[in-house]
Amino acid sequence: MSWDSHIRSDPFKGFFCSLVGTVLFSIAYVIAKYGLEGFNQETFSLVWASAAAIYSLAIVLATSGWQQLTLPAHAVSTIALIGLLTGAGMILSWAGLARLDPSFAGFLWRFAPVLTIVLGALYLGERLLVGELVPIAIMVLGGCLGAIGRWHIVGVGMALTLLACCAFAVQLLIAKMQVARIHSVILNFYRVGIGALIIALWTLLTGKVDFNVEASYWLVTLLGAFLGPCTGFLLTFRSYRHWDLSRSSIVLTVQPLFILPSAYFIIGQLPTGMELIGGSMILAGAFWLAWIHR
Repeated sequence: MSWDSHIRSDPFKGFFCSLVGTVLFSIAYVIAKYGLEGFNQETFSLVWASAAAIYSLAIVLATSGWQQLTLPAHAVSTIALIGLLTGAGMILSWAGLARLDPSFAGFLWRFAPVLTIVLGALYLGERLLVGELVPIAIMVLGGCLGAIGRWHIVGVGMALTLLACCAFAVQLLIAKMQVARIHSVILNFYRVGIGALIIALWTLLTGKVDFNVEASYWLVTLLGAFLGPCTGFLLTFRSYRHWDLSRSSIVLTVQPLFILPSAYFIIGQLPTGMELIGGSMILAGAFWLAWIHR
C-alpha cells in the first residue's frame, strides 16, 4: 500500500480529527496523573513512551507494512529532532504534572497552542495579528495569578510544564512541515519510538527504574499511552493534511473543558480557588485568540 502524499483541504475532517485528538489528550492527561501516583516519574515516562511506540508500530504494520518505514534521506534529521523533543517533552511534562493539580496543569498547557500559532506565523506564513497580543497578555497574567503566594509550591511544576509546552509546539511545527511527505501513521511511530529510546537512556542513567507497582497503575498507564501519545497525536497529525496548523491548534484551547470533569470523576481533584481564577483567565485568553483566528 502506498500513501497519498497530496494534502486536500477539508475543514470538516481537519476539525473532526483535531477535536477527537483533543478529547483523547484530555482523558490521557488525567489518567497520567493517576499513573504517577504509583510509578515514579522516570519509570512512568519509560512505560508510557514504550507502550505508545509499540501501539504505533502495530498500527503501522496493520495499515502499511514494514516497507513504509523507510524514511527519505532529507527527513531523517527532522524526524530525529521530533523524537528528541518528544522524549524531552514527556520527561518535562510528567515531572511538572507530578507537582501540579491536573486541571491547573491543563490550563497552563493552553500556552502550547499560542506558541504553535506564533511558530506557524513565523515559519509557515500563517496569519498573526497585532491584536492577538492582548489575549496572550491575559493568559500570561492568568498564569501569574495561579502562582501568587504559592510559587514555592507550584513554581517548579509550572516552569517544567511551560518548557514541555515549548517542546510540544516545536514538534507540531515540524510535523506540519513533514506531513505532506510522510504519512501521519509513520510520523507518529518515529516520534514516540525515538522518544522512547531517549527516555530509556535517561531512565537508565538516573538509575531510578522501578517496575514494582500495583497492577491497577500498569493498566491505566497502558490505557493512557494508547489514548494520548498514540491515537491522540495520530489524529492531530492527520488533521494537518486537511487544515492549517494554527486552526488545528486552536481546537486544543478547549482541552480544559474536558480535563476538569475528567479530573473530578477519575481522581476526584479540582483546582484551588486562585488556580481556578488564573486558569479561567488563561482559558478566556485562549478562546479570545481562537475567536480572532476563527
